[in-house]
Amino acid sequence: MDRTKLKQARQFKDAIFSGFIWGAAALTVGFLFWIMWYILSNGLQHVDWNFITDDYTRTGDEQGIFPMIVATLYMVLSSIAIAAPLGIMTAIYLTEYAKIGSKLVKIIRFCTESLAGIPSIIFGLFGMTFFVGVLGLGFSILSGALTLSILILPVIIRTTEEALMAVPQTYREGSFGLGASKIYTIWRLILPSAMPGIITSVILSIGRVIGESAPVFLTAGMVARIPDSLMDSGRTLTVHLYKLTTELFTIEEWNQAYGTATVLIVVVLLINTITKLIASRFSTANY
Repeated sequence: MDRTKLKQARQFKDAIFSGFIWGAAALTVGFLFWIMWYILSNGLQHVDWNFITDDYTRTGDEQGIFPMIVATLYMVLSSIAIAAPLGIMTAIYLTEYAKIGSKLVKIIRFCTESLAGIPSIIFGLFGMTFFVGVLGLGFSILSGALTLSILILPVIIRTTEEALMAVPQTYREGSFGLGASKIYTIWRLILPSAMPGIITSVILSIGRVIGESAPVFLTAGMVARIPDSLMDSGRTLTVHLYKLTTELFTIEEWNQAYGTATVLIVVVLLINTITKLIASRFSTANY
């Protein structure tokens, strides 16, 4: 009888904890869908082909956001091109070359954790002082990309490091046993196996780059025109949305803000979907 009561008590506790877990998951998903529904329901009606493709610096139509879309793509591609190689190579050093427990590893990890905890506005002030002022790059896409690359380095390093450590040690031992070199093992075996995790780090970094406004505003400026090169200033979608929300005096500006937010959400979802498909293909290829 006591065992029956004990079993029932355990089942009751399991049911309570399971309810909390499912409730937390449902609440998280609910917040996501609530935000998406609120933005899309208010913004989709104001988004059309002209709103996306018009360059109002050329046509005089102040409703077009094409220059902001181009500037955002410039910023994302430049930041990832700078930060991804540095972050991935740092993670490879920490997992494959550095001695376990060495002081250098502790220093590098302490630095990455410290970078991850610094507010983004501080990165913006540093970028404006160093890249814009000291290096003389001015308010440009390059200054913003360099600043954001420092911002997303901790994400790439930590996520890539975890992905590399998740690769079974037997892969390395088997490769070395067949006479393969260390660099060959890393390039042809370890990196492909860890590629889904590496792509996840890139996804997180892309979302961080697109979502930042203060560092971009302080380093890349907010000139609303299509940048001709990385040395030109540009206004990203997030900075454009920030500008709109500080000047909401008419219903047209409200509508443009909702439309810009809708395009921003759709761009993020498209990028995440594409990268997830690429990651799944790598996972399938590994098996």
